[in-house]
Amino acid sequence: MNKISNQFASIEQVTDQYLTRKSTDAVTSSGVSFEDILKQKQDAKAGGTLKFSKHATMRLMDRNINLSEEQNERLETGVFKAGEKGIRESLVIVDSLAFIVNVPNRTVVTAMDRTESDDNIYTNIDGAVIM
Repeated sequence: MNKISNQFASIEQVTDQYLTRKSTDAVTSSGVSFEDILKQKQDAKAGGTLKFSKHATMRLMDRNINLSEEQNERLETGVFKAGEKGIRESLVIVDSLAFIVNVPNRTVVTAMDRTESDDNIYTNIDGAVIM
C-alpha cells in the first residue's frame, strides 16, 4: 500500500520493484560475473590439464621418469575415461608406467615404473585404466 496516496500496488508492480533484478549478471567487484567464474572452474575440472602433486613430481624425478607428449596425452585420456565411469581414485597404466590419480581433482598422486613395484599390488583405488 502506498502510504502517501493510499493506493494499493498491483502484484506486477511489487514484483518489478522488489523481485526483478536490475541486471541479469551478478558482477563482482573485479567486473567478472559469478557465472563466468563458475564456468571457468567447471571447465578446468572437466577438461583442464592434469596436475602433479608434489609427491608425484618428486617420485618422477627420483625414478628418472620422463613423460613424452604422447604418454601425457594418453594419461589424460585415461583420467578422462576413469571420470566417465565414476572412478574417484584410479590406477592409470601407460606403457610400463603406473600412476595413481585422484580423478575429481585431476591430480596425479604418485607415479612409478611398474617394474619397481614388488608384487604389483596397488591399494586405495576404486578402478584401473590401462592405456
